[in-house]
Amino acid sequence: MAAKKGGVPGRKVVAENRKARFNYEIEDVFEAGIELRGTEVKSLRQGKSNIAESYAAEYQGEMMVYNIYIPEYTQGNRFNHEPRRPRKLLMHRRELNKLFASVQKEGKTIVPLRIYFNEDGRAKMEVALARGKKAHDKRQTEKTRDWNREKQRLLKNR
Repeated sequence: MAAKKGGVPGRKVVAENRKARFNYEIEDVFEAGIELRGTEVKSLRQGKSNIAESYAAEYQGEMMVYNIYIPEYTQGNRFNHEPRRPRKLLMHRRELNKLFASVQKEGKTIVPLRIYFNEDGRAKMEVALARGKKAHDKRQTEKTRDWNREKQRLLKNR
């Protein structure tokens, strides 16, 4: 899979969470390593992973990412990896403390943005500290639209 246009040179993006930028207001972006086992790296290099439904949370003082789908490597053996197992993110303690404090104090969310291979060939993940966007209330617009339709029908039938 070729690197996407407009990205950082030398960075090969494998999976991107497009829903995150739509559903959340992104404030700070952090880079973290991913703890991968066995054939997960080979599967990632094929570009078949999906992080659309993934989320990050604290677990025993560490940052874990849940629901990343990295399919089994087809040429692997019967002791292949589990596709949706929780994976540990590798970050400095200071960054972890900043993220955990923002989540607890300000109610922010930690959102995975993309998985990529850097210039050295190491798998990295961009995670963001985000605030949820307020959903647009469609009820008033639906009422106005329905009333305008009904008004047109009434005026038409006169």
